[in-house]
Amino acid sequence: MDAVRRYDILDTPPDGAFDRVAAMAARLFKVPVASVTIVDEDRIWFKAAHGLEGVGEIGREPGLCGSAILTDETLVIPDTLTDPTASSNTLVTGPMAVRFYAAAPIVTHDGHRLGTVNILDTKPRLIAKDDTATLADLASVVLDELEVRLAALNALRAEQERRIEQEEARERAERDKAAIEAFASTLQRTLLPPALPVVPGLELACHYATASPRDVGGDFYDVFPLDGKRWAFFLGDVCGKGPEAAAVTSLTRYTLRAAALIDPDPDKVLTSLNTALLLDPAIGTRFCTAVFGVLEPREKEGFTVTVATGGHPPAYLLRGQGAVEAVHPQGGMLIGALAEAHFASHTFHLVPGEGLLLYTDGLTEARTLGGGMIGEEGLTRFLAARTAPVSAAAVIEDTIDLLGATPHGAGDDVALLALSVPLTDTADSLTATATAHTIATVGEMPESRS
Repeated sequence: MDAVRRYDILDTPPDGAFDRVAAMAARLFKVPVASVTIVDEDRIWFKAAHGLEGVGEIGREPGLCGSAILTDETLVIPDTLTDPTASSNTLVTGPMAVRFYAAAPIVTHDGHRLGTVNILDTKPRLIAKDDTATLADLASVVLDELEVRLAALNALRAEQERRIEQEEARERAERDKAAIEAFASTLQRTLLPPALPVVPGLELACHYATASPRDVGGDFYDVFPLDGKRWAFFLGDVCGKGPEAAAVTSLTRYTLRAAALIDPDPDKVLTSLNTALLLDPAIGTRFCTAVFGVLEPREKEGFTVTVATGGHPPAYLLRGQGAVEAVHPQGGMLIGALAEAHFASHTFHLVPGEGLLLYTDGLTEARTLGGGMIGEEGLTRFLAARTAPVSAAAVIEDTIDLLGATPHGAGDDVALLALSVPLTDTADSLTATATAHTIATVGEMPESRS
């Protein structure tokens, strides 16, 4: 209960972020009712509910939510009438006549269960193991939103306390600036993975820098497992900056993850994201560009890579010894702009000694000493001039140096993600080194390293 009080969420007004999670759960599982609940001492309070009108809270009687909160795992009741505890719950015996129930607990990082993300149906049904994992992912999305909200509340309270203590306008302005930058940095980090995972046989490196420490950028990236052997990666850019762009970035990142767990086909993943952005009225006219890819280990060495793009600059396939190929499937449209948007995909092999660089347009739009932009041609020349062995960490390091050599650095946010397959005799040492340095950073361009 102390953990519930810490988040200060009980009895708060409706919030679009939590409403979207309930709506997404209902769409993903094709159920009439989905909800996000927080468990209080003597009640279960609904923070968000889809398909459930006029119910704000229920008692803590066992059977459904009251039982789900007692376990760390997803609770699935295929038929409530055959479950000895659930069969007597008022949601089962009452007008709703709930026959199917599943819930994933919302668990804090220090192990406390705050509530559940629930799906309900009026007829019995079964769900697969992957579906329970998806429901657990939605519960993690809710926790992330609670953490962002808590960070904002703490920042606001700290700011109010500082204002009371400040006596001079100059000191107040300086402290306001510091608070804004700290809040932007904290919020930005919630939109990025804290570290890249260890992928056997692959070296990973990343870099992130915002154009201003006071603005939350819309660039994003991630690498995550799909199953026992395949991995997914993506990188993209949401239109605009600030809290609105951050909300879209959060929705985009978790939609990509959730969609990939259902069907990892890159075209279908981007199509799902396009649909999610268009269905959400809070998004407005904001759109994004993205590259989404799937890595599958080959029988011998390296990976088969399938990527799909939606309005994003080309990725670069680095073959070694200056050989560079642009990976830019034709036809990929902006994501979230048109309902009939279609996306393009391309499949290729990544073998030992080769790598892949993904980036956002802040890199190619940086101004050189002559005043012109680096551009795709300039980036191609830069990559072709590299004769060193292809290493994800080295590619990121050299690209950051390229930006650091521009007069004013990048004028926009920059996200970089590099993947490389080490040569067989160096694969173990390179992968370990890269993993130790894949820390997403936000700050001035010349000092940021991943």
